[in-house]
Amino acid sequence: MRFGAGRIDELADACRSLNIVCPLIITDNVIGKLPFTQKALMNLKAADLTSSVFCDVQINPNDTHLKKAIEAFQEGKHDGVIALGGGSVIDLAKLVAFMSLQVRPIWDFQDIGDQWMLADPNKIFPIIAIPTTAGTGSEVGRAGVLINSDTNTKNIIFHPKILPSIVIGDPEVTMGMPPHITAGTGMDALSHCLEAYCATSFHPMSEGIALQGMLLIKENIEQVFQDGTNIHARGNMLAASMMGATAFQRGLGAMHALSHPIGAIYNTHHGMTNAVLMPFVLDWNRRTIEDRINNLSRHLNIKGGFDGFRNWIIQLRKNIGVPDGLAGIGVDASKFSLIAKMSLLDPSQKGNPRKLNFDGALEILNFAL
Repeated sequence: MRFGAGRIDELADACRSLNIVCPLIITDNVIGKLPFTQKALMNLKAADLTSSVFCDVQINPNDTHLKKAIEAFQEGKHDGVIALGGGSVIDLAKLVAFMSLQVRPIWDFQDIGDQWMLADPNKIFPIIAIPTTAGTGSEVGRAGVLINSDTNTKNIIFHPKILPSIVIGDPEVTMGMPPHITAGTGMDALSHCLEAYCATSFHPMSEGIALQGMLLIKENIEQVFQDGTNIHARGNMLAASMMGATAFQRGLGAMHALSHPIGAIYNTHHGMTNAVLMPFVLDWNRRTIEDRINNLSRHLNIKGGFDGFRNWIIQLRKNIGVPDGLAGIGVDASKFSLIAKMSLLDPSQKGNPRKLNFDGALEILNFAL
């Protein structure tokens, strides 16, 4: 972890430390044109490193996008990946490094049981991650989310060695995020911490990280929404994002189990979808989490226990432009039965503190509409 303003300038040194001499930078069409990307390319060239850029990354990448990126990696004879972007970019970049030399189809490595052991661990290229958003925390995760274009489902691909070897957490590169992306990604980090905190498995270290992550988000998310140049608040949100992704080793829940199929079907922003669902999942889980949320409220200095915390979430959403319901992000009721069925197959639902069933998923969706 290389954390701090301006540390993107250490990219060439990070490559050398991993014996990468010909990296492929994977990013999107917007970030690929920004000054810090061009500066990074010049720094790599000055260090006698040969690099090229792949910019064709979508908001919700699928296996077709992955195939194009792997082709670019192989044609350029690259020996490592630099992920420069938000969660979708980092997820795709990790899967490029993972799949470029594997012989089995990617769906053999879904996060089910020990399927990751089917992969050849000696055929995974090194990865450097530079997050430009403060949300998913994919830079500190061992998985990547990818849509199966045949089934139109989001799938979690897992292998311990796709954890990036080096993360450059530079808050300066997050300063270009527009307010609506700042809001959506920040709420994604909050959803990670909140669902991890409420999950059922025993992992007190993750629980503690989730608590502190939520405190950082409470103290900084509105500041960065109102003033994107606040480097201190940007740094705190970037740290909180990484904390959320670390904490959810404890598990996630119904927010993610529902937002994954919604994103696959409607191509919605993942973090904003979680933000819309958040209070309705809280309500549905209330009977099993009220004591836990009361404790959380005390930690965050919010009065009123569960109701006080829920009211804070509602007010926060209004303050940073989160729509009141699913209709505000283009989701209608026509696919609710399909979404509910898909949510029960999503690995995230296993961590929900109240067992999610079809009727419960429909109930949450109808309230959230």
